[in-house]
Amino acid sequence: MNQNFAKLAAAAVITTSLFTSNVFAQNTSPVAEAPKAETAAPEKPKEEPAFKLTGNVQAQAIKAVYDNDADNTLDNSFLRANIGGKYNSDNFEAVINVRIFSPAFGNKNVTDVTTDDKGNVKVTKTAQDKISADTYYAKYKWNPAFGDLSVQFGRFRTDWTVAGNFGTYVDVHLSKRGFLARDYQHDAIGLGFDKGISSFSLLLGTYDNKFDTGYLRAEETLKLGDAKISAAYRVNALDPIQHTAEVTHRVAGRASYYFAKNLGLYGEVAYISTGDDENLNASNATKPEYAQGTDYLPFFVGVEIPTAGILNSLYAELEYVGDREDFAEDADELAWTVSLIKKLGKHGKIQLSAYSENEVSDVAIAARFTASIQ
Repeated sequence: MNQNFAKLAAAAVITTSLFTSNVFAQNTSPVAEAPKAETAAPEKPKEEPAFKLTGNVQAQAIKAVYDNDADNTLDNSFLRANIGGKYNSDNFEAVINVRIFSPAFGNKNVTDVTTDDKGNVKVTKTAQDKISADTYYAKYKWNPAFGDLSVQFGRFRTDWTVAGNFGTYVDVHLSKRGFLARDYQHDAIGLGFDKGISSFSLLLGTYDNKFDTGYLRAEETLKLGDAKISAAYRVNALDPIQHTAEVTHRVAGRASYYFAKNLGLYGEVAYISTGDDENLNASNATKPEYAQGTDYLPFFVGVEIPTAGILNSLYAELEYVGDREDFAEDADELAWTVSLIKKLGKHGKIQLSAYSENEVSDVAIAARFTASIQ
């Protein structure tokens, strides 16, 4: 059953994308007579190819200001570097970013096994540097008369968050919480179509190198002056093809409206539903994204508050996740965050947030400072 559903879901998403593209490609005004060659509007100038080096050094620290039974100076911190490059032209774009952590913040407890001359085995655990391919993708772009098309492949992000603690429900699992923890990285192939106020994307993402597990994701965004509306759908359509697997449907929408610079309202809501039809004790079963037979309706609302130029941004947000105890024991269904951002000169930026952890009264403070070379 799930195999058939997966194929139907994939076909439905692709059909929807084609339908959307055709709708926005059509010109609803009467067809005008073609202008004469001598009066034709000049072509849009091509974007000059450009490459730039990108990079920054970041320091982050988190500290609970309530009694969380942890006797530490800080609850978490890191010092890391990001280095990479970006190339952009009118028909091609590519980005590579490598993330580097020192041993103190890198791979912990790496096991080394050695044997001495007498055959005695010694096991030691050490910390080592961590270097990861954070982001890398290539995007090909075309600009036909009916809209802008693109094909993208690699590892890239989607991020619906504003202050960083809440949102992106269509991608990030509800169990993941914390400071700047709600962005998501896809290993995927994506298609894009832009036309006027509309921006549509469809991607096929995978969790393994055989595409035995993975998902389809579709997103549509409309920009309406000072308002923006987005809707997205994601389904683990690849899982049931090779495995016994439950299908999880994720549907999400977000909207924002700005009355003036740095004065706006925004929010996001999602519906996440997992089936209860399969025997997950089967030998070829794969773990479901959420527990069988569960439904969740998370949402958050936020406001950006102007500060007369003192800060670059000031946000306040409130989130509700029903049955949050499914992911964290004794967790409240409500959560909040207040976050400020301030740029420091040409190369520096600091984000400082206060937010609730398990309970609304469990307050934590987090800060991230970024020093950029660009």
